[in-house]
Amino acid sequence: MIKLLVATNNPGKVREYEALLKGLPLTLTYLVHEGIDIEVKETGSTFAENARLKAAAYARASGLLTLADDSGLEVDALGGEPGTRSARYAGQGASDEDRYRLLLSNLEGVPWERRTARFRCVIAVARPQGEVRTAEGTCEGVIAFEPKGDHGFGYDPVFYVLEYGQTMAELEPEVKNRISHRARAAEGARKIFHELLDGITDLGNQTDRRTH
Repeated sequence: MIKLLVATNNPGKVREYEALLKGLPLTLTYLVHEGIDIEVKETGSTFAENARLKAAAYARASGLLTLADDSGLEVDALGGEPGTRSARYAGQGASDEDRYRLLLSNLEGVPWERRTARFRCVIAVARPQGEVRTAEGTCEGVIAFEPKGDHGFGYDPVFYVLEYGQTMAELEPEVKNRISHRARAAEGARKIFHELLDGITDLGNQTDRRTH
């Protein structure tokens, strides 16, 4: 098995990736378990730039094959906000509820048909030697007028999935893991892992047999 560092301290995200990458010869670990406490600034202007920055930095710091993602919510009536600021939307130290309550406040008076939105996720996979590859996924929906559901995290309670007639937080985890932006990006990431793992001969050192 190859150890894969998931560049997060969010246990909910790690659990999702354990499900999304099931069947691959990977053992998932995350930052606190590896004693990594460096902070990588998300200075990119896009999800892809931020994901690549984080994956490359943590792969160098850990010496491990590393997965990082950047994801967020794009609301059309707000000009694509909160976008790359999704996790910082309500300021430093704010809770998930703080963020989605602020979002609902900023959408007050906006009618249903104009509350269209999407979750977007870009996954970057980096090797310690420097190679970084990315995969992207989106999930379309509408911002509900009030939160519902106890599953998931982040903006899930207010993100209404028309196809299922429920918010993301009302969906059973196995359903979410089929249709979410992270699930769709993970489909592309699985292909990346298959190609990378096919090139590894020394599992302990994660050495690529191909020459560059």
